Parts: sequence; structure tokens; C-alpha cells
Amino acid sequence: MRIRSRRTSARTLVVLAVAVGLALPAAAAGTASATPGPRTAVGQQAPALPDAVPDAGADAAPADVPAAFTHPGVHVSAPQLDFIRQQVQAGAQPWRSAYDSMMGSRYASLSYTPHPRAVVECGSYSNPNYGCTDEREDAIAAYTHALAWSVTRDTRYAQKAISIMNAWSPVIRDHTNSNAPLQTAWAGSVWPRAAEIIRYTGAGWAAADVDRFETMLRTVYLPEVINGSNSNGNWELSMMEAAVGIAIFLDDRTAYASARQRFLVRVPAFIYLTSDGSVPRTVPGSGRDTPDQIFAYWHNQRTLVNGLSQETCRDFTHTGYGISAISHVAETAAIQGDDLYPQVGERLRHALGFHSTYQRGTAVPSWLCGGSVHLGLGPVTEVGFNALHNRQGFAMSNTQALTESTRPAGTNNLFVAWETLTHANNPNVLP
Repeated sequence: MRIRSRRTSARTLVVLAVAVGLALPAAAAGTASATPGPRTAVGQQAPALPDAVPDAGADAAPADVPAAFTHPGVHVSAPQLDFIRQQVQAGAQPWRSAYDSMMGSRYASLSYTPHPRAVVECGSYSNPNYGCTDEREDAIAAYTHALAWSVTRDTRYAQKAISIMNAWSPVIRDHTNSNAPLQTAWAGSVWPRAAEIIRYTGAGWAAADVDRFETMLRTVYLPEVINGSNSNGNWELSMMEAAVGIAIFLDDRTAYASARQRFLVRVPAFIYLTSDGSVPRTVPGSGRDTPDQIFAYWHNQRTLVNGLSQETCRDFTHTGYGISAISHVAETAAIQGDDLYPQVGERLRHALGFHSTYQRGTAVPSWLCGGSVHLGLGPVTEVGFNALHNRQGFAMSNTQALTESTRPAGTNNLFVAWETLTHANNPNVLP
């Protein structure tokens, strides 16, 4: 059992904001999927770290944070939802098969029964698992029914989504044990997706129920994720995804600004570009300041190439969690008119191409992870591929081949769900 600090109101949290200044190079023409030649690190000093700046205050947010949030605006926007509905109703592919796959899952069953509990206790690798699977799957079920409502306008799906969210909001009080931050992040990433669709599409969610759901997100979820984590990078990236989505649902610019800032610091410490130099970037205050400390955190991978991740040599599954969270935050921010792709898109593009190459079966060279990697990237490529290839025009041959060969993308039963349906070739972002 981990020792937990006393919670404070999410609005009054004092969060260390970090000046980012990530002037990434413009994306070059050509494919991100081609594996670049390796760059072998030498024992140089770690690159200079960004300076820390004080918190702007509880009632202030940086000028580049949206003055008002767009709703629905977490993961999918109203124009994107309209596009999905049009394609499904027209029987167009791949959306129709993706929709049918979703509707054939247990998450779309109108007899789905939620299993709320006051305390969700999750240890490492969900051992113990007291409500961990139930919470994650109930959030996915609420989101699934919200999407089904958006496509069909059948009120039974809206009411099922509402009933699942209403079941949890008066009950859940805490997350405990070592995996509490990650568990909170995964469920907290999905709840706002469902809630935004239901709240802002005329589904009939009572105001009192909305208020109670807001209270749940503000008091149970946001305090657990807003200050991030010094664990493996996928933790903090998922935590920032949850924090960004929750902040939008709560119309909380301060929380959004804090999560956005932490996200922009973590991304370059998770995905390497050769412009970073001979040592990967690090997170200020993490206690990893020397090259040896940083390389140990990168699982002792000292040959560096574009798109390598801090967790590549751990396994592709956890790397995929981080890649997915990056794409989700960038997409949600884009919906809000806050385009973060110039800061994170180049890293995301290379990470997708690099890992897709080996996921598709390319032989692993001896310099990478000792010549052996643990595959299992998961259904995580659709959002980033659509944004960077379809909307921005970058060639991404390996990412494209992997994405198209694994359609329709389903769910990882954690926080990724139905992204062929929602993002395949979807040209719309802003209203």
C-alpha cells in the first residue's frame, strides 16, 4: 500500500509549471516510417534543462490556453461525430465495419451492468485487482454507448451511457495502492469522452447528475493525476490525457494549462529526436540528470535514432500506451483550437514509423535492445496517422501499412477504443 498525501481542491493545487520552449524542427518531406541510421551516444553531459517558473495562480492561465472550451471537445468534436454518423449510415468502409465491430462487443450491450465501488484498489499489474477492471471497462462501456447514441440517435444507448456514469459518480471516493495514478488516468481519460458526447448532444442527462459527475472528476480523479509521475513515461502521459479531458469537461483553464505544460515537457523526454543530441531529454526534478541516470531510465539503450522511446526496450505495449496518450492529447487540444502538433508532431510521427516498422516484422538489428524487442504495439496508430498523414500530408508508409492491415481497431480494454471508427480518414477537427 502506498502512502498517500492529503488531497486538496484541484483548483487550489500549486503545480510546478515548467517553461518549455520546444522549438522542434519543421517536419521534413518524405516518410517517417523509414528507419534512420543509428546515432551512438557518447559520455557527454546531459543537455541543458528548461528553467522552472512559478505557478501563475489559481485564477490565471497562460494567454495561449483557450479562452473558452469547445464542446463536445474531448477526443472527438461535433464535426468528427457528424462525419462518423454519415459514413456509417452510408455503409462506407472502413467505418461501417468498425461500427459493426463495436456494436458486436460486450461494451455495446443494452443489458450491460456497471459495477461501481467506493474504493478501487490496484496494485502493480493489477494485483490486487479490486474494481480495477470493472472501472476501466465501465468507462469504455459508457463511451461505447455514447458513440452508439451519436450514430443512431437511439435514446436507449444514451440512457445506458447515463446510467453507467450515474452509477459511479455518487459511489467512487478513492483509488489506492501502487497503480492508483495509472488506474485513475486510464479511467479518467475515458469518462470525459463519454460525458462530453452525452452532455452536449441533447441526450437528456439531468443537470443534477451532470453536477455530481463533475464533482466526481474534480475531487476523485483530477487531484490524483494533475501533478504527474516520475514513473515510466506512459504513466505521466496518460495522466496528462486524463487531466486535459477532465479540465475541458470542467471548463477549468487553470487545470488545462497545468496539464498542457507538463505534457509538453514529458513528450520530448519520452520520444527521442537526433536534434536532442547524444543524450535523451529528461524531466526537470525527476532525479535523472546525468547521462548514466538517463540511459538507465531508457533501459540502457545507448544507440539513439529518431522515434526511439524511453520504453522501447521495455516493450512495445507500454510504448504504445505513451504514443496513444500523446496523440489523444494533441487531438483534443486541436479541437480546442490549441494546436500542439507543431511541438509534438515530429516526435509522434517518427515514433509511429519506427515502432510500426518492427511491429510489421522487420528484423531487429543488434544495436536495438540487444537484438530483441517485445512486440504488441496495440490499436494505437489511427489518431496520429490521421492527423499527420491525412490532415498534414506526411508520407508514413510503415505506419499506414500497419494501420490499414489491423483495421478495424478495437479496444485494449484500458483506455483505447474504436479509433478506426472515430478517426480513420476523418478530415474534421474544429466546428
